[in-house]
Amino acid sequence: MAALLDTDTIRRDGLLILERTFSVPLDYTATADPAGDGRTIEVFAREIVPAAAQHEDRPYLLWLQGGPGNAADRPGVPSGWLARALKEYRVILLDQRGTGRSTPLTHRTLPGGSVPEQSNYLTRFRADSIVRDAEALRTLLIGSRKWTVLGQSFGGFCALSYLSLAPEGLDSVLITGGLADIGADPKDIYRANYRRTAQRNREFFATYPKDQQRIRAIRDHLVESKELLPTGERLTPERFLSLGILLGTKSGFEQLHYLLESAFVPGREDPELTEAFLVDAGSVLSFAKNPLYAVMHEAIYSQGPATAWAAHTVRAELDAFAVNSSDPGDEVLLTGEMIYPWQFEQDPALTPLREVAEHLAQRTDWGPLYSEDVLSKNAVPAAAAVYLDDMFVPFEGSMKTAALVNRLRPVVTNDYQHDGIRQDGAALLGRLLAKLED
Repeated sequence: MAALLDTDTIRRDGLLILERTFSVPLDYTATADPAGDGRTIEVFAREIVPAAAQHEDRPYLLWLQGGPGNAADRPGVPSGWLARALKEYRVILLDQRGTGRSTPLTHRTLPGGSVPEQSNYLTRFRADSIVRDAEALRTLLIGSRKWTVLGQSFGGFCALSYLSLAPEGLDSVLITGGLADIGADPKDIYRANYRRTAQRNREFFATYPKDQQRIRAIRDHLVESKELLPTGERLTPERFLSLGILLGTKSGFEQLHYLLESAFVPGREDPELTEAFLVDAGSVLSFAKNPLYAVMHEAIYSQGPATAWAAHTVRAELDAFAVNSSDPGDEVLLTGEMIYPWQFEQDPALTPLREVAEHLAQRTDWGPLYSEDVLSKNAVPAAAAVYLDDMFVPFEGSMKTAALVNRLRPVVTNDYQHDGIRQDGAALLGRLLAKLED
């Protein structure tokens, strides 16, 4: 059973912030099994309300962060979606299991044992367990009252799981950039993502034409020369091309362009990459802060069959994303948020997890994350922002799910990239709340 372990009360900038740590079962299925081992983990959440409204009987809104493997927002002075939400809600910022102040998941904290045992442990860090954690917290905090869930990206995937597994806890659901294609094969999802990533590359090169040449020059330089990242490992051509993950955000074009424009400095013999470039590139490419993202990324799509490194398999089908094209007339395309097996050989934060990542990729016993039958009969009001140009969550798949889920109303827009909630959160949340009222 879940239990409240600790509460800390903070007052600042006109806010009341309650920081709580809970004990929850590692495996919710084991709690009903007399043979279950009863292991627990900790989950952390912040409750925020304006101090002037602390005695008001407000509804609750649970924020589910994108990821997997990312901690919830660390709020400063409220702005964006949070400022808008605090006008009428008590907001709960949940560090999903394995992240932030919840029991962390890294190679240092992964329990020992055999690789299959570690793999089994990691299967408890998907959306179904996150939903069970949320339900446990809801019951402890507000009893039988329901709350609203706002899910961004992977948080939206979790919200759909919530609608499938525990709709009785939900007053309404809001999703931004996270309306998952719930029945698709992971390979088909990645095929759609590669198509959109290729298009974003071409839009980027149309904006900054000289950057195609810069990318080719850096790629070729890394083939011939040994350049080390601040963490000590070699920057390989294929890892450099993973910087394309920046293309999926509103400010990503500028961030990538400014990174590329000062990449080289004259060396003693030949040009070398600048230390500034290596530091900035390394900060984007390293999974030291969120290894769970890489380890569990493909698992968020699977409901049975092995993922078998789906993104890696699909990339081999696509000549446009080849790493080592030597034809100067060929495009050199950056990849997106895809995860590849070689990253577990090249990133020091991931190399200790290589064997368990391989085991996870070959598992064929992934449980269901969604119920199409339950979703088709859904009675919980829901609204979802769906982005026409989303590089990470394919538009077509999102609209297929929107047509399936009863009482879900999409807000279709090309005003934003995947991080619309970060760029214009107050307005976007307002549009979704208005859609619920409609």
